[in-house]
Amino acid sequence: MSIDDRYDDLVGSLIGFSRAWLTYLGLELGLFDRLRAAGADGMTPTELAAAVAGHPAAIDAWATAADAHDLVALEDGRLAVDPELAAILLDEERPEHLGGQFVHAVVSTLDWDGMLEFFRTGRPIGARPDRYRAAIERLTMQDIAVFFKELLAAQPQLVADLDRGARVLDVHCGGGRWLVAMAKRFSRVRGVGVEFEPDSVARARATVEAAGLADRVTIEQGDVAAPGHAGEFDLAYFQYALHAIPEPAAALAAAWSALHPGGRLIVLDWPLPSTRDEWRSAYGQLIAGIHLDELYQGTGLAPREAVLTWFAAAGLSRPEVLELPSGATAWLLGRPG
Repeated sequence: MSIDDRYDDLVGSLIGFSRAWLTYLGLELGLFDRLRAAGADGMTPTELAAAVAGHPAAIDAWATAADAHDLVALEDGRLAVDPELAAILLDEERPEHLGGQFVHAVVSTLDWDGMLEFFRTGRPIGARPDRYRAAIERLTMQDIAVFFKELLAAQPQLVADLDRGARVLDVHCGGGRWLVAMAKRFSRVRGVGVEFEPDSVARARATVEAAGLADRVTIEQGDVAAPGHAGEFDLAYFQYALHAIPEPAAALAAAWSALHPGGRLIVLDWPLPSTRDEWRSAYGQLIAGIHLDELYQGTGLAPREAVLTWFAAAGLSRPEVLELPSGATAWLLGRPG
């Protein structure tokens, strides 16, 4: 690559930083929502500012910058958003949903003032503010879509069993969104979520209550590595969670003991690449940034091979490994019935 090409490549990285922030602002202020609702006719920046109770000059600056970054189209003084771009950013039920990724990326970096010290000492940040866990909840809406649209599509027998009724356990359940989605999709499913972060527990309980599902979904504050409930569940599930638990093998063993005969254990996660070519792919570049943030807080993503060693260390058989179209991976193991 020539020096000019290398220069252009690095300028593209600077542009991407601004584009991420413009996208984040458009999501958090509801700008993309309002523009999609306005349809092809769009809105003027002044109308958009009034609709979101924003500062007119700031919204006008956002409109100009977002048009420059091809996030919206500003023509003849009116703003419009492309329906497909809006779907990717706003539709949480799609596996292609990236809105949560943008929110998580920006919110994560708000804590990065100590990143230099981490690289010098290796000491992680420790506690993170509640906003970070709220952003993680937004991030994992894509995981929920992947579970329903990709994983379940490949597991018709699991769908049939859930339709008949099942008790499910969500370990490290965060804001409880997967349990709510399960209860809505399968009318006979009853679920328990175990979470240790107090703010996540409060958000999860509020989400369950708002969905009118408190009679079928329970959120417990407890040890995610030892959720209890021996022999009670048909399905135990880790969604973007197992890699963040200090003793993943112990957590797997505890979840396994919570299953009755015939139950299933499922881990869904986004693994680290295993080859240089995979690291250099779009997936690898995206996951590298997420992994850096995870290391900074004392956790860290894991390669596919490491997850298999956790199953072995838990005394479990080798699981089925399901590579999903989105880039996520699922590990599935059934308990003999």
